[in-house]
Parts: sequence; structure tokens; C-alpha cells
Amino acid sequence: MPLVFVGIDPNTGDKNSPTVWVDTDAQELVLQGWKPGPGLEAQCAATTVPGHAHGIPDSEAVVRIPARMIDKVKEACDVLGHAGVR
Repeated sequence: MPLVFVGIDPNTGDKNSPTVWVDTDAQELVLQGWKPGPGLEAQCAATTVPGHAHGIPDSEAVVRIPARMIDKVKEACDVLGHAGVR
């Protein structure tokens, strides 16, 4: 899985490092972010979405990344777009 580093939170310090990568083989965004508090995770799990199973599967996670990372997420989408992903 060759990861392409896209960017890190511009306000990162010694303790915070939300990061965006692209996995070019799997054609996926890979996001590192903060763990949600129990209230947010429970709220996500309780939200009913058409066509989506209730709850959060054990193989999935809820993560938070700051809005200031939007440009990096867009850049990662562009990397995937240039790799022929649609």
C-alpha cells in the first residue's frame, strides 16, 4: 500500500497531527484525526441514514479533522481523480 502524503494540519504542534494521505493502490483517502468524544460517536451511531446499517461497524471509526484541513482533503481527492478514480 504505497501512501502518498498530502498534508498535515497547518496548526499541528507536538501533540496534534491530523494528516491526509492517499492510498493509490486501494484508491482511497486515508485520514488521521482526533478520536471523537463518546457523545459524538454515540450521536453518529444513532443517526438513521437511508441505506446504511444502524450503528458503527467494528471495522470502521469516526474521526475528526479540523475545517482548516479542507484544502488538503480536496488535494487528496484531486490526487485520486488524476489516478483515474471516479
